[in-house]
Amino acid sequence: MDIDVPVPMAPQADGASEIPTTLCYNCGAPLVGTTICPDCMKLQIDISQGIQREAVLNFCRDCERWLLPPNSWQVAALESRELLALCLKKLRGLNKIRVIDAGFIWTEPHSRRIKVKLTIQDSVSDGVILQQTFEVIYIVMYQQCPECAKSYTPNTWRASVQVRQQVLHKRTFLYLEQLILKHKAHQNTINIKEAKNGIDFFFAQRNHAEAFIDFLHSAVPVEVTKSQQIISEDIHTSTKSYKFTYSAKIVPICKDDLVALPIKLAKQLGNISPLLLCNRIGTSISFLDPNTLQSADLNSRIYWRSPFTSLAEAKDLVEFIVLDVEPTGHSRGKWFQSEVTVARASDFSGDKQYFTRTHLGSIIHPGDSVLGYMLTGTNFNNAQFDEIESSNTYSSTIPDVILVKKFYPRRSKHTKRNWKLKRMATEHDPYLLPNNKESVENDFEMFLRDVEEDQELRATLALYKNKKKDDTMSVADTDMMNDDDDEVPKISMDELLDDFDDLEIDDNMQD
Repeated sequence: MDIDVPVPMAPQADGASEIPTTLCYNCGAPLVGTTICPDCMKLQIDISQGIQREAVLNFCRDCERWLLPPNSWQVAALESRELLALCLKKLRGLNKIRVIDAGFIWTEPHSRRIKVKLTIQDSVSDGVILQQTFEVIYIVMYQQCPECAKSYTPNTWRASVQVRQQVLHKRTFLYLEQLILKHKAHQNTINIKEAKNGIDFFFAQRNHAEAFIDFLHSAVPVEVTKSQQIISEDIHTSTKSYKFTYSAKIVPICKDDLVALPIKLAKQLGNISPLLLCNRIGTSISFLDPNTLQSADLNSRIYWRSPFTSLAEAKDLVEFIVLDVEPTGHSRGKWFQSEVTVARASDFSGDKQYFTRTHLGSIIHPGDSVLGYMLTGTNFNNAQFDEIESSNTYSSTIPDVILVKKFYPRRSKHTKRNWKLKRMATEHDPYLLPNNKESVENDFEMFLRDVEEDQELRATLALYKNKKKDDTMSVADTDMMNDDDDEVPKISMDELLDDFDDLEIDDNMQD
């Protein structure tokens, strides 16, 4: 124990030092104004009295966190400032004196001992300030935190969000996945599990699940219902513990779907035609009439009052060959109206031609391939479409073909790309999910093509440079890319981010 005691100086009077008038009662040294000398003072007075010299630190070996009394658990590395602050908070009586310096003394990592060297100051009688240095030993005791304890029981999670969409493909979930990754909405999840027609997100706290629900409302049109289940009850204090489950149902309408609106609803949306294309999914559903270029947005709350389904989906798209294009001169935004003559690519002979109006007049030319819905000869089992056919007002406006988008032939669905997308690490349930790998790959390839072809969609996502693909690409692959159609949309390097390699990615990412 080291003590440095400044010796009090005798007061000066008329430029001369005063003569000692007293003696130290312990050793007899002559003093001026005091009754004990500095040497005896540091032997008899201990300013660290009342401060613990030993304490206990609780450490969870599973999550490597330290207990911050009473109930908090904190992440802190050895010999870090966070751990030093935690050690000082554990000492009783430290608030009564002034701490000058504190630091760690090295110990063996396996010793389960942490030593801290403290330097303190305190004032004693007659205005004398003593400074003292001493060591405190902390014993590391292992204790399991409540979160890790729950991981070994069925009650691991406290709240779950079940996201569902009753469609036959995963394109909406792939888009939602990219939004979640970009905005880091999944950082509080303890597990993500794929389920039938959706994904389950599990959270340790209820407020984290509610924050995730708020994110879903800002991303896609959803309807949320809540349920709770009691898991424990204390009859003495009348306290109960619940599990909360939130069911988030996404609108079963996707981009490029053909929709038949109820006639009453179509009149409410600006008297638009009831036979529309869905051109965007956001907080609301955006519809487009390719015959007049009129658009309308449907709020999710209005949709859930009288829900309806799509008339045809992406799997029903048919390839057509453009024979003639005649612009009408009418445009709205990026859409240009044209009168088009097309023929089916599967039975292309020129005998069966179809005339229609389309919004794709700015990007299609004679000889191009387009994807659309064949309405002539197709039987739709849909009440809204039957109402349109029986209506005197709208039955005559039903076209033979409705074109959706331009089709870019590619050599292979595994076309080499200079960009990649981050994926979430999800847990697969073999008892609920069918083992249809080809269908999943086709859905992901369709989503990648939508990202390439739609610039507005790309603006909402985070795309990363595929440096590994560039490094490992062979000469044959490069020649194959150069031989591809020049009209195939490509993403410029200016739209890509650089830090893909630093991210945690799923092993099931696209090759």
